[in-house]
Amino acid sequence: MLHDRFGRAVDDLRISITDRCNFRCVYCMPEHGLRWLPRKEILSYEEILRVVAVMLRLGITTVRLTGGEPLVRPDVEVLVRGLRALGPGLDLSLTTNGFFLPEKAAALARAGLTRVNVSLDSLHPDRFARMARVQRRCFAKVLEGLDAALSAGLGPVKVSVVLMKGHNDDEVLDFARLARQKAVQVRFIEFMPLDGAGGWSPELVVPGNEVRRRIAHVYPLVPARDPGPGPAARYRFADGAGGVGFSNPVTEPFCGSCNRIRLTADGQLRTCLFSTREHDLKSLLRSGAGDEALEQFVVQAVWTKDPGHRINAPDFVRPARAMSAIGG
Repeated sequence: MLHDRFGRAVDDLRISITDRCNFRCVYCMPEHGLRWLPRKEILSYEEILRVVAVMLRLGITTVRLTGGEPLVRPDVEVLVRGLRALGPGLDLSLTTNGFFLPEKAAALARAGLTRVNVSLDSLHPDRFARMARVQRRCFAKVLEGLDAALSAGLGPVKVSVVLMKGHNDDEVLDFARLARQKAVQVRFIEFMPLDGAGGWSPELVVPGNEVRRRIAHVYPLVPARDPGPGPAARYRFADGAGGVGFSNPVTEPFCGSCNRIRLTADGQLRTCLFSTREHDLKSLLRSGAGDEALEQFVVQAVWTKDPGHRINAPDFVRPARAMSAIGG
């Protein structure tokens, strides 16, 4: 098992397979977008599979594919099939904005994907278009993608909502109703200082506990029977299907139990979403290093994992990269 110097076991790997995205969400990147990485700098599927094979031997049990938008990269199902062959029991999921799911969901399920997380930040088409900085018609496509994921059996399907005060925090109950109607898990995520435009401030954060109280006042909640992996506090509705979860990295940091590491699209290993340093795994991969050297590199990198992100500390330093470049 991988452990850091604070005794935390690490078994969750997030892999960004591209920094490119067809959306420009306000909490993720500037309106004009970002300069994409050159394609030659992006890890190939073969390189990703080699890294995961090493990671599985070190105790990784959960892999999530992220971006950017992972489904803009061609033939993602080929990578999924390769990952499933490496780990038949692997918890293998994918985070997506949902736009390409109508065409991709069934193929991803056949390839061995376990489940999907669909990012959806508003249930009002005009507001959705403003927050994602896309055309209004994209809203219907994302809802179609959500239904396609459900039909393909990629469950439990999760819907991730980044709440921002004054933007979409008046839709909390609407999302709770969506969870009940479609029997999905809606995950409310606090706005974090990872937006490319640098507009984050504590005043824009909607505390997760406040959101939970607002929902429970209308729809009584009970703790989920299976809390599942990850730091989110999960609840189910006392009188029906579906559920909600709350990821509160700003108001209730969960660094003390963090079990995650991240691999960026250009092969940098990150031990924290907010880390100011990266470990260059790609250079080692492309220099002809053997698996034992890769294992030692990963073990040493994980050992240096910081105790916490320090968002609320006066000396907090934002990462040099925005969320889309790091991988969600």
